[in-house]
Amino acid sequence: MTTYQFKTNINCSGCIEKVTPFMQQIPQLLSWQVDTKNPQKILTVTAPDQLKINELVTAKVREAGFTIIALTEN
Repeated sequence: MTTYQFKTNINCSGCIEKVTPFMQQIPQLLSWQVDTKNPQKILTVTAPDQLKINELVTAKVREAGFTIIALTEN
């Protein structure tokens, strides 16, 4: 299991609600959360060591209309 972090512009509970259906489309995710109090709005994702989680998460967050930059590499 690996933890991945991303800098985003997901900054409120409404934004989290908007991105949730997109994140639910990634069955490999064990958990995810956004620290909206952090100035960088850090999205933390936990997933098994497999596939290209950074690419999957980045694509879904962008599809939801938000910006995202991976802080950790696959």
